[in-house]
Amino acid sequence: MLERSPLHNARFAYIPKIPEIFASPIAAIKAIPTEVIEPRQDKEALKRIFEHSFGKPAMKFGSGENIFAAKPLQVGVLLSGGPAPGGHNVISGLFDGLKKGSNASRLIGFKGGPSGLVNNSFLEITADLVDAYRNTGGFDMVGSGRTKIETPEQFEKALGTAKLHNLDAVVVVGGDDSNTNAALLAEYFAIHGSSICVVGVPKTIDGDLRNEWIESSFGFDTATRTYSELIGNICRDAPSGRKYWHFIRLMGRSASHIALECALQTRANVTLISEEVAAKGMSLGQVVDTIVSSVIARSAKGEDFGVVLIPEGLIEFVPEMKTLISGINALLAHEEKDFKALPGIVEQRAYMKQRLPSEASRLFTSLPEDIQAQLCWDRDPHGNVQVSRIETEKLLISMVRQRLSKAAAEGLYSGKFDYQSHFLGYEGRCAFPTNFDADYCYSLGFTAYLLALNGFTGYIASIRNLASPASEWIPGGIPLVSMMNIEHRHGSDKPVIKKALVELDGKPFRHFAAQRDKWALSTDYRLPGGIQYFGPPAITDAPSLTLQIERS
Repeated sequence: MLERSPLHNARFAYIPKIPEIFASPIAAIKAIPTEVIEPRQDKEALKRIFEHSFGKPAMKFGSGENIFAAKPLQVGVLLSGGPAPGGHNVISGLFDGLKKGSNASRLIGFKGGPSGLVNNSFLEITADLVDAYRNTGGFDMVGSGRTKIETPEQFEKALGTAKLHNLDAVVVVGGDDSNTNAALLAEYFAIHGSSICVVGVPKTIDGDLRNEWIESSFGFDTATRTYSELIGNICRDAPSGRKYWHFIRLMGRSASHIALECALQTRANVTLISEEVAAKGMSLGQVVDTIVSSVIARSAKGEDFGVVLIPEGLIEFVPEMKTLISGINALLAHEEKDFKALPGIVEQRAYMKQRLPSEASRLFTSLPEDIQAQLCWDRDPHGNVQVSRIETEKLLISMVRQRLSKAAAEGLYSGKFDYQSHFLGYEGRCAFPTNFDADYCYSLGFTAYLLALNGFTGYIASIRNLASPASEWIPGGIPLVSMMNIEHRHGSDKPVIKKALVELDGKPFRHFAAQRDKWALSTDYRLPGGIQYFGPPAITDAPSLTLQIERS
C-alpha cells in the first residue's frame, strides 16, 4: 500500500485505551486464580481427552508481585480462519507486552495460519512492522489460513517447529474451531513433556464465541457497525424510492447475533432469527408468512417497500431444510466419487432427486433450480453444505412472490411487490476497527502475553466488564476445555468449543421481540451512520447495542 488515505494515517496515531492494571509495571501485575470452571456437559469424556488441561481455575489479573516479570520470552503467533477487524491490534498488544516485560523478548508470526506452524513458514515481527499495522483492519501482516492441525504428523511437526524456535508460547487467534485446535495442541505439547504453552484469543465476527467470561468475540462490533451503516443507507433509500422491498442476507451461519445486532441498530421491518425458527419448529412456509404479513400490512398503508434481514445460516434451522441438507451431506459423504464424476449440474440435480429419500427428494424438486444447484456445490472442509453460497434471500423472494400472487387472486392484496437482494459478508471482515475493537483487541493481545508469561497453557484470553470504560475492564483467562462439549463429526465423537447461539430468553432478543411488531408496520428506521473514530466517547467508544442491553 504505497499511498495511504488521511484516515489510514490518522489511525496509526490512535493510542488504545487499556484496563487500568495494564499501566502498572509488569512486576506489579499478578495472576489471581478464581473459581474452577468445568464444562457444563460431557465432563467425563473431556476429562479423559484433556488429562493435563481439565479442571483448571479461571484467572484474572490484578495488583501483586509477578516473579516472572523480567523473563525474556520467545513467542509465536498465528491468525486462524477468516479475518476479523482488530487482529493487527492483538499482535500489537502482544508485542508491546513482550517488550514491556523484557526488550530481549522476541515475537515471530507464522505465515498463513496454522499451516505456518506446521511447515515452519514464519517472519520476524519487529517494531517497524507492528507500527505499520496498528489500528488497521485485515490479517495481512502475517496472513491467515483454515488448516486444521489434526493428524499425528501435523501435531508432531507443530511441536518440532515450536522447539526449533525455542518458543515459550504459541498464541492462536481464532474462532471456536481454531481455539478447539489450540486446546488440542496444548494437550499434545503437555503429553509430550513440553513446557511450551498455548494461548487462545477469541476472534469471530459472527459473535458465537462467547459466554459469561468471554463477553464478546473481537471483530463483531466493527463488522455489525459496517453492516448497519449499509443497512441504514438502504433504510433511507427505501422510503425515498418507495418501490422496493430489500432482502438482505447477513453473515452468521450458526448463530444470528449479527442479524440481531443489525436489527437493533436499524429497526428493519422484518428480521429473521434462526434460533427462534428452530425453537418454534417453523416451516419454510411459516417463515415466508412472517414476511408476507408485513408486506401486505404495509401495502395497505400505501407503503410498498421495506427491509428484511436474513441470517445466512437460516436455511439450516428450518426443520425440513435441515433434514434435506443433512440428507445431502450424508449422501455425498458416501457417494462423493460417483457424484463428482457426473458431467454437469443438470445431471447432479437429477442424481439428487433420484438418490434422496422420497420426502427430501420432493422438497429438493420444489426449490428453484438455482437453489438446487447451490445445494449441490462442493462441501466445506467439514463436509457440510456451504450455506454462505446459498442465496437464501432469493429463495425467500421467490416464495414471497408466489404467496402474494395467491393473496392477490383471493382479493387480500392489491399492492405492487418489487425487490432488491443483497448479501453483506466480506464487506465487514477487514474494516478499520472501531475504537472499541481497537481497544479490546490490544487488551486481548496484552492479556495473551500475561498468560504466556505465567505459563498458563490451554487458556483463552478474557476481558470482562466490556460495557464499562476500558479503564474498568477486567483482564484474565479461562481454560479452553471449560468451553467445550462432544459433538459427532465425520462419523466420530470429537471435542469442540460449543457455539454460543442467540438466547431467546436473553435481554437482547427479548428487547427485539418486544419491538418487532411495531417495526414491521412502521417506517421509523434507525440510521446509525458510518463508524466514527473522532468525537465524543458516547459516539466513538460505545460497545454494541447487544452488549449494552445485555449488561444493563
